[in-house]
Amino acid sequence: MKVAAAVYTLASVVVLALMVMRPAVNIDSPAQETANTPAPEAVAGEAVPVTMPTVSPTADTPSPSAPPASAVAPVPMSESTPAVVAPPVMPPPSTVAPMPAAPSAPVPAPSEPNHLEEKKNDVAPPAANKPAPDANTAPDYAREQRLASEIRDTIMEGEVISLNDGAQNFMGILTSAEQPRGAVIILHGRGYHPDWEDVAHPLRVGLVAKGWTTLSLQMPVLEKEAKYYDYVPLFANSDKRINAGIAFLKQQGMTKIVLAAHSCGAHMAMNWVDTTGGRDLAAYVGLGMGATDYEQDLLHPFPLDKLSIPVLDVYGEKDFPQVLSLAPERQALIQKAGNTHSKQMVLPDADHYYKDKGDALTAVVANWLNSLP
Repeated sequence: MKVAAAVYTLASVVVLALMVMRPAVNIDSPAQETANTPAPEAVAGEAVPVTMPTVSPTADTPSPSAPPASAVAPVPMSESTPAVVAPPVMPPPSTVAPMPAAPSAPVPAPSEPNHLEEKKNDVAPPAANKPAPDANTAPDYAREQRLASEIRDTIMEGEVISLNDGAQNFMGILTSAEQPRGAVIILHGRGYHPDWEDVAHPLRVGLVAKGWTTLSLQMPVLEKEAKYYDYVPLFANSDKRINAGIAFLKQQGMTKIVLAAHSCGAHMAMNWVDTTGGRDLAAYVGLGMGATDYEQDLLHPFPLDKLSIPVLDVYGEKDFPQVLSLAPERQALIQKAGNTHSKQMVLPDADHYYKDKGDALTAVVANWLNSLP
């Protein structure tokens, strides 16, 4: 009996061993056949999905549920898979067409930020492109004629005269004092006329009562939307008009001539001083000096230090920020010139245009002029 039991046990072990070995042999056989089968040719431009090969059941292959989970070893499949799948995914370099997307992708080039920065910097023109006085730049003569037509018949005090700037006639208003101490040439602000109600008219009429003949000039104008930089080329023309006014007064026998200029008229007066040195003047009065437009800086420092004659610098307490901020610089230049009769004065509660302050402005200017030797 013992021998029979031993033989039975040994037979059972052999059968069990055969059963365990049989699935491994059956699973490996398809893999080996697949490994020996030529891989499919790669198709250029197509991506081949990576999938695990499926073994169909056969008469020699047990059902997937038959063997235990530990009996199906994935290691042989992992080792044989690269031989089947790798060639389609990673074909030889010579068979792969270049990817056009990489070079044509809209990736900002290094030069693009610089291009944007250049545009940003275009807000302020470089020094080489900033405007300068130009003798070939002409004013809007048609607009000047319209202004003259509008005010000519409304002028009750003074005489309308015609002067010439070398190319065209322009208007002036001469208002004579009975016993003049001298004469004052008045330059109005940007885009106005020689009888402008807020500055030009009060000065040209009020100074006469204080003993000063006045000549208010039509300064060159452009369209209404023009800014400071647009007017700078016209400064060459304004030089000619100031010279024409001085020549006219000399013909009238005037020897003491004062130049009084407001806002853009002051820019024109300063350009004339830069060009001529201020010859033929007995004094200079600047009103609201330094007004410019947004992002348009003053192009040239005031040549106030070149004027040895007395200078009066007047500005309003509520003047434009540029005028207020430049006041210390103007005062330093005036002091540098060294004339003890020069002054800088602030008109209380006045704005840049001296609105409703015409009489007060006239009094300040007249009192200073009459204090000069």
